[in-house]
Amino acid sequence: MPLDPRLEAVTERIRARSHPRRSAYLERMQKAADAGVVRAHLSCGNQAHAYAAMGQDKAALAEGRAPNLGIITAYNAMLSAPQPFERYPDIIRAAARAAGGTAQVAGGVPAMCDGVTQGQPGMELSLFSRDVIALSAGVAMSHNCFDAAIWLGVCDKIVPGLIIAAATFGHVPAVFVPAGPMVSGLPNDEKSKVRQQFAKGEIGREELMKAEMASYHGPGTCTFYGTANTNQMLMEFMGLHLPGTSFVNPGTPLREALTVAATERALAITAQGNDYRPAGQVLDERAFVNGIVGLMATGGSTNLVLHLPAMARAAGIDLTLEDFADISECVPLMAKVYPNGLADVNHFHAAGGLGYMIGELLEVGLLHDDVSTIAGDGLARYAQEPKLRDGKLVWEAGAGKTLNDKILRPASNPFQATGGLRQLAGNLGQGVLKASAVDPERHVIEAKARIFHDQHAVKAAFQAGEFTEDTVVVVRFQGPAANGMPELHSLTPILSVLQDRGLRVALVTDGRMSGASGKVPAAIHVAPEAAKGGALAKLRDGDLVRVDAVAGRLDVLEDGFEGRAAVTADLSANEFGIGRELFAVFRATVGDSTEGAGVVV
Repeated sequence: MPLDPRLEAVTERIRARSHPRRSAYLERMQKAADAGVVRAHLSCGNQAHAYAAMGQDKAALAEGRAPNLGIITAYNAMLSAPQPFERYPDIIRAAARAAGGTAQVAGGVPAMCDGVTQGQPGMELSLFSRDVIALSAGVAMSHNCFDAAIWLGVCDKIVPGLIIAAATFGHVPAVFVPAGPMVSGLPNDEKSKVRQQFAKGEIGREELMKAEMASYHGPGTCTFYGTANTNQMLMEFMGLHLPGTSFVNPGTPLREALTVAATERALAITAQGNDYRPAGQVLDERAFVNGIVGLMATGGSTNLVLHLPAMARAAGIDLTLEDFADISECVPLMAKVYPNGLADVNHFHAAGGLGYMIGELLEVGLLHDDVSTIAGDGLARYAQEPKLRDGKLVWEAGAGKTLNDKILRPASNPFQATGGLRQLAGNLGQGVLKASAVDPERHVIEAKARIFHDQHAVKAAFQAGEFTEDTVVVVRFQGPAANGMPELHSLTPILSVLQDRGLRVALVTDGRMSGASGKVPAAIHVAPEAAKGGALAKLRDGDLVRVDAVAGRLDVLEDGFEGRAAVTADLSANEFGIGRELFAVFRATVGDSTEGAGVVV
């Protein structure tokens, strides 16, 4: 099927806009590639240091003829999503050795969990951890000993940070290897109900704790379709995973076989072989457009509207909010996964998953097939799914049809005709709204504003019974320059309670919501942010505000608003404690959310 002309127009626009930056990037990557196998340029002393602890692989490394893989890992034992990575280096080393290569853990990167820090001071470091991850991975790769890299990361800031680093070392092939989702536990909608009951004071902490522990109960990513699982979808749509690997559960024979296969593929695509596939060539304009198509078709996390521009910038590509909006207008919403529906990612995978979706989107011309991926040329191979047949890993044609149309639908009969995200613009600035989980009757909210400067004040007002009418809750001074742009997901239960009481409510903020943000309309990432004198800083209690996901507008409906002076806030409480002081330079130099809120890109 020919590429949809609307998608082609967006791609060409991105290519033209990015040409100066992208050309310079590709020239740098080519010079690095032309230098040849990097270890050949190290002195004997350099190499001795690099191989000293490598045991049985020392001789092969010193000989320098076999490809050497660098492993960048986000493993830690505290968090469920990266916990399975503990065993991966042993699997990768053994697989590399069996295939005639070598592998070394080049370095580790932080793995921060927004679930642990949600509503806590540590959340103010969360977004910045993406740039720290990129820097940490850059240090590991700077040893310059690797012919390809295997990247072990899953969650919210980890994959974007690793992509920024992989693109920076774009002359090196990059294979991303997932850990997979935990098996299904307490259904996500039941967990949500318990949270709302706790917010209303109907149950105690013991009942809440029981429900949370039944939801988050084992190794792997959380099973809702938040940022972590959206990241995994992106890696598949962008051709950096092996086909069909994103949602295979940890600790299964298939999961281990896919890790072995990823190692073998990484060895096969180095510059020493006949199928050199450097990361910088995989990460082109078409790959990023494909990623945005996947984001829209699945109703993925709003956090990726922040991360994708930063990831693209590292590869010399400039993305704008208009690109997201225009792609959203031509891509149907094909999936209903919590919080957009009742199913979790395991149910989605069983219904046909990403392979079915990619096949459908290719069939209607809504994906670039003519891309380079780590698996080979063309995205069509990602419509296949991996199977173990008599202990051997093979790829077979996917289901070809949805196995549950309450979860996954064909492009010809989607849940809605357009994607799940909306760009908003108006006299309050630019922002985004995830509409896929919001009832269409609530796509337009017009109500008086109630102004807060932190989420705890919102909770206090709720507990005091102060919300008795339709309200646009404005939480400002939550942007990256103010306090690191924390997620405000802990507001979801109380706003949902207000909505269930019959009130028309919306959230407007220069902060973030979780990738699992749900049924309450939320205009987020509003820029310019209040701390930089943005229009949010001019709002007053009682101002009439309109959040309009249909027209794509975000406005205050008050005469003379533009002429008001912007208020300031005392941000000193955000400067110290729980590591905040270490990130003062980040807050001082961070870019706007519309450009990815980047520090290093």
